[in-house]
Amino acid sequence: MKFFIDGDAFPNLLKPIVFKAIEKYHLETYVIANKKINIGESKNIHYLIVDEGLDKADDLIVTMANENDFVITADIPLADRVVSKGALALDHRGTLFDENNIKGHLATRNLMQEIRESGELTRGPAPFSKKDTHNFATQLNNVLYKRFQ
Repeated sequence: MKFFIDGDAFPNLLKPIVFKAIEKYHLETYVIANKKINIGESKNIHYLIVDEGLDKADDLIVTMANENDFVITADIPLADRVVSKGALALDHRGTLFDENNIKGHLATRNLMQEIRESGELTRGPAPFSKKDTHNFATQLNNVLYKRFQ
């Protein structure tokens, strides 16, 4: 299993949690972004910086990810693309995306985007919280425990 982190907008609160998991399970990890993102120094972590541009990091993650890989991203269209390849995706708030739920999440996201584009004012997501951090850590640990038990 390879581990991919969509580094764009990756919350700082999650970095120590992810780093600890990478080291504990010796995860071959790729942090991919259009700017330098530092999770920590480890022989298990590879930092890849892509050119500026829409979806450049996402496209590289999709190209590199395979079945049974694990991707951390808040980008639902990216999650859909990797799940369609047989990978799992986890967002920053602890939502696990798989083949059973990704299409529903994608449909909701697309509907909200259409509503915003029509001029309707909608509330954005709630600020990132300690509860989100806890949910993320719990879900990450659950997935990794199941894979490596």
